[in-house]
Amino acid sequence: MPDQKVAASNLAIALLGPNLAKHPDKTAYICNAESVSYQQLADSACRFATLLQQSAITAGDRVLLILPDSPVFVAAFLGAVLHGAVAVPVSTALTADDYRYILQDSGARFLLYSSAVPLAAELASPALTDLACAETLTGWLEQYPTAELAAPAPAVDDLAFMLYTSGSTGKPKGVPHRHRDLLVAAEQYGSKVLGIRPDDLLFSASKLFFAYGLGNSLAFPLYSGATALLYPGKPLPEELLALIKQHHPTLFFSVPTVYAQIILSTATPQLDLPMRFCVSAGEGLPAAVFDEWQRLTGLDILDGIGTTELTHVFISNQPGRIRSGSAGQAVPGYQIRLVDDEGNPVQTGTPGHLQVQGDSTAPRYWNLPEKTADTMLADGFIKTGDVFLEQEGYYYHRGRSDDMLKVGGQWISPIQVEELLRTHPSVADCAVASCQVMGLMRPAAHLMLKPDCIADPALERDIRRFMASRLQDYMLPVRYFFVDDLPRTATGKVQRFKLKR
Repeated sequence: MPDQKVAASNLAIALLGPNLAKHPDKTAYICNAESVSYQQLADSACRFATLLQQSAITAGDRVLLILPDSPVFVAAFLGAVLHGAVAVPVSTALTADDYRYILQDSGARFLLYSSAVPLAAELASPALTDLACAETLTGWLEQYPTAELAAPAPAVDDLAFMLYTSGSTGKPKGVPHRHRDLLVAAEQYGSKVLGIRPDDLLFSASKLFFAYGLGNSLAFPLYSGATALLYPGKPLPEELLALIKQHHPTLFFSVPTVYAQIILSTATPQLDLPMRFCVSAGEGLPAAVFDEWQRLTGLDILDGIGTTELTHVFISNQPGRIRSGSAGQAVPGYQIRLVDDEGNPVQTGTPGHLQVQGDSTAPRYWNLPEKTADTMLADGFIKTGDVFLEQEGYYYHRGRSDDMLKVGGQWISPIQVEELLRTHPSVADCAVASCQVMGLMRPAAHLMLKPDCIADPALERDIRRFMASRLQDYMLPVRYFFVDDLPRTATGKVQRFKLKR
């Protein structure tokens, strides 16, 4: 836990106050050609808080933010929290239906959106105060005074922000969080596991409107007095590598899909990067990607798992304690348990449903009491929906509970089959999902091939022989489909349920 006084503070005060006292002129953010100091960031946050006050937004009101990564995003998020409102950042790539649903579900009374997101402008209505903006703080809201950075201490259950997560199916779910939740994640994971220092430059390919990116690019650098590099654009390998070469970040955060894309896009045998290590979350990191990244760059990837409900990462590999293919060990301050279908603890080495308890856990789902009761247990643990097994204190992801396949009375983890498929020299990426064969559930493989590989019967026979020599019969895919792409969520997670046949 962070210091009790800090943990009881308004989130914006806790993140900005110490930096203004120590180094107000230090660069907090770099974005495109703009560098923003901690003082400039605080001034902009105060101006936005003043705008909300003058717009009759009161404590607890929701403020919808549809913004790409930029200093404006950070200032608006902190300004809303400073005012006592609830910041609701959402993806800039949603559909019109999703935006309308989130607006209605959240009950937001103020909308700040980027002029580069035309669908957001369609949400305007007489009941909603809205404002369009660019991505630079230069000249932003200069007509509003910069009030003193001050806010009353929130009640322990007062909300600071709310994120929407799509999960694997259904409408987006609102996950509200209290002021302390990001501070807990910054202390327990950012400080105790990653060891973030004031001289660090953090760069996250994952965006601020995701829980993972919000920690990486907002909570962690501000909590540690560091600097963050922001990039509003799509995280393509060429752009990411160019920014890394230009700015020399010391920590890089991304998801396995992006690491794999960088590997595939690199024509040289070695890639010289300035980071001291890299971080991965969002989905399980295949051992093949970890090993190839280490060979290519000489750098370790600290893989971990987190959820929106728990704010950030709660199981992670740690510097000097990394096991390829593992999600790592419990992050300090989090309790982990694996249980069977009846809720009983499973033995070491046996797959079980992952449940987690920690001080950064969301208090509930927004407007979903039945989902809250089913997921958030009375003893403080939360069901994650993931299946893991534990060996020697390290946790190994075996898939989502609803992705597991049962064949002939035996459970199959799609992750295990996928990891082996990725070691075949022709396979770039893959997903394993169920298919029906004469009414029985069987595994099917969906394969993306590497460039210059031809999808023909000869290749399928070769892959079948490759798999048959390495897996038990019941785990072998019975069908192979060659595809150009795999369905994914906005965070890059493969949606296996869309592949079921």
